[in-house]
Amino acid sequence: MNSKPISDPSRDLRNSGTLHPAHPEPDDTAPGVTRRDALKLGLAGAAGLALTGTPWTGTPWTGTPWTGTPWTALAGSGSAPQAKPARAKSVIQIWMWGGPAHLDTFDPKPGAGYDYCGPLATSIPTNVDGIQVGELLPLLAQQADKYSIIRSMTHGVNGHETASYITQTGRQPGRLVYPCAGAVVSLFKGYDHGYEGLVPPYIVLTTPQGRFSEAGFLGQRYKPFATGGDPARQPFVVEGIIAQGISDQRQHARRKLLHKLDTLGRSMPDNPHFAKLDECEQNAYDLMFGDARKLFDLSQENDKLRESYGRNTFGQSCLMARRLVEVGVPYITINYKGWDTHKQHFQIMNRKLPEMDRGMATLLTDLAERGLLDSTIVWWSGEFGRSPKVQWEPPWNGGRSHFGQCFSAVVAGGGFVGGRVVGESDDRGTEVAERPVYPHDLIGSMYALLGIDPEGVLPNPRGLEVPVLPSKEEGVASGGRLKEIMAS
Repeated sequence: MNSKPISDPSRDLRNSGTLHPAHPEPDDTAPGVTRRDALKLGLAGAAGLALTGTPWTGTPWTGTPWTGTPWTALAGSGSAPQAKPARAKSVIQIWMWGGPAHLDTFDPKPGAGYDYCGPLATSIPTNVDGIQVGELLPLLAQQADKYSIIRSMTHGVNGHETASYITQTGRQPGRLVYPCAGAVVSLFKGYDHGYEGLVPPYIVLTTPQGRFSEAGFLGQRYKPFATGGDPARQPFVVEGIIAQGISDQRQHARRKLLHKLDTLGRSMPDNPHFAKLDECEQNAYDLMFGDARKLFDLSQENDKLRESYGRNTFGQSCLMARRLVEVGVPYITINYKGWDTHKQHFQIMNRKLPEMDRGMATLLTDLAERGLLDSTIVWWSGEFGRSPKVQWEPPWNGGRSHFGQCFSAVVAGGGFVGGRVVGESDDRGTEVAERPVYPHDLIGSMYALLGIDPEGVLPNPRGLEVPVLPSKEEGVASGGRLKEIMAS
């Protein structure tokens, strides 16, 4: 039975994760709006934002340092936590939304029999002696020297919401809603620590999960920017940058009309408040027509490379993630849907696994060839695995259910060595047989490689001494950091 969604006291404070609030498209020729009315509306906005000095506390998409509530008020300290020297600069999280089957991917059990393997009863060798993967991953099999497989992940939870929360925060649900790894990286590697990128430091391709508040108690500033759109389509309609159905000519005409109506601004050219608004406007148009727009334009990539990734949403999301790493974005999540396979599991695997194999294998190769893999962690995981024993009975008719007792994860790059296997499951993949790894063990290892102290303190609205991750002193089960696959 699925667990109930985690209670989130900040749920009503969530935003859409977009660059600006979504509003109905205004009608440029709407009757009844006079020039005087337009000026009043403009002045009201300016007064509310600039003239009163009220700080903006939304997503800092312009790259301008945030001027909202300082961490002094949140945590009783004078500054945000300081980052340590790091081997890794960025993370690409491939989130297998719904939970992938470990027996069909990175922990095959060909000897377990048909009740466990179904028609996918063969494993294939990799380019690393002694490591085998599922038969539908031939391209990743040739990249095994670049990644390590963790076959002993465990948390024991079978509900999507709670398992997603635990796997991405490293925390058990409780009174505080903790931030996920992306938000923590955004805190330690984002605007407070010199990030001046074209786009926010935490990007989701393309849709947020909605399982829990990613930023937790860190607040709105650390929520991800979800691009929306589909990178496999041309154009890639990125929220707030590409306006579908509105031509560039029309956008420029709107700006010209706005300036024409702005007699107040023209009459006060030296007013610092209006100068700030002009700067914000220019930043917005730079995003819409400048380098940020080019960043999301995948037509600039070589057609052969795009084909290698796969002309589908996942493949092109992997390509987009590589482009974001190239410009220094610290954390990118690819939310890869379609893995909650209660029914028609094997039919779906025959379609989805070759797509995953192609996109992920090309991503690893592309990052390596560009010299980016050494500084980029690639993390592949879902919230749990799927039941080793196939549910052949109606109404499932060959499905796999949720399974948090034992599952797999994959890590590559950024200080993680390749060609290794951590832990072991039993002969049917039902239990951890050796070296259990809990989500906070994996997340803590990534934080260490990113230069983030897992024992450091997270600012929080209650001013509590909250460590970045739980410790054994808190009575939390732990297998320890993944030192066996972390480069010294």
